[in-house]
Amino acid sequence: MKNIKIISEVETEGKQVLVRADLEVEAGESGQRFLAAKEIVSYLESKGAGRIKVIGHEGREWVAEQLGVETIRDIREDPREEENSEQMARELAEGFDIYVNEAFATSHRRHTSICALPEVMANQEKEVCIGLRFAKEMEMLSQVLNKPGRKLLAVSGIKVKDKLGYAVRLAPRFDKVILGGRIPAEYSKYDYKIPDNFMLAKLREDMLDLDEGTIEMFKSEIEKADVIVVAGVMGKFEDPAAEKGTKEIMTAIANNGRAYKVLGGGDGESAIVKYGLRDKFDWVSVGGGAMLEFLAAGTLVGLEAVKTS
Repeated sequence: MKNIKIISEVETEGKQVLVRADLEVEAGESGQRFLAAKEIVSYLESKGAGRIKVIGHEGREWVAEQLGVETIRDIREDPREEENSEQMARELAEGFDIYVNEAFATSHRRHTSICALPEVMANQEKEVCIGLRFAKEMEMLSQVLNKPGRKLLAVSGIKVKDKLGYAVRLAPRFDKVILGGRIPAEYSKYDYKIPDNFMLAKLREDMLDLDEGTIEMFKSEIEKADVIVVAGVMGKFEDPAAEKGTKEIMTAIANNGRAYKVLGGGDGESAIVKYGLRDKFDWVSVGGGAMLEFLAAGTLVGLEAVKTS
């Protein structure tokens, strides 16, 4: 990766290391976000780092306890975090030699701990780099657009404006885009021209799940695909009365043995774990919005912030 260092390329023995990690862990101890944070801490310990401090947001108490190192569980308690504050970055950087971005899921946000912090540390001639998991995310997601064959994007969820925006940007790179969740009910509120390759779900009357016709229509598209990217769940899958769409669509994707299958986002991961499908996906990204942004732009603001000249 041009002008980007990975932590494995940096000398860490005896160094003071500051790690930005994804500590918002919907999927618990088996979830990819927690495992990525645990892995980077274990790696740094094995390489003799002198001090390790992990920064996250919305981290639960058990996460900090399991990591076993100094942790800022919720950096967003300081309002300057979302202001990309240089002053806050200087305060965080004090006493540290190395910055590691292991927060792929948050690296599409121009926040202090993602952007200003590595920029300040680089200007202080300190090491800035990405983590092992971040590097793997880039490798696996890059394959989505490089692989040949018919490509399918499945986008859904409750963040309608954001998800719809990503779907519109990515539409030219996919043969078909299927949209579920709350998007079909709310897309008309936003000023987007709907591309010709979009397939909008029809929902049940209660709006909590796909209707039967849509499930079959989407399954037919899934069977044709050689590359499948999933961002979100199709309905309120936590409710047994409204999980059919999510369960059948995820199962159909998992059962397409020919396709390269990638899923992103906490709800999606929770769903495939619930249905015992996790091992049938080639890659489960820690990011939802960040995954889509990386696919659309080929980079993230957090990635640009650790580039060296």
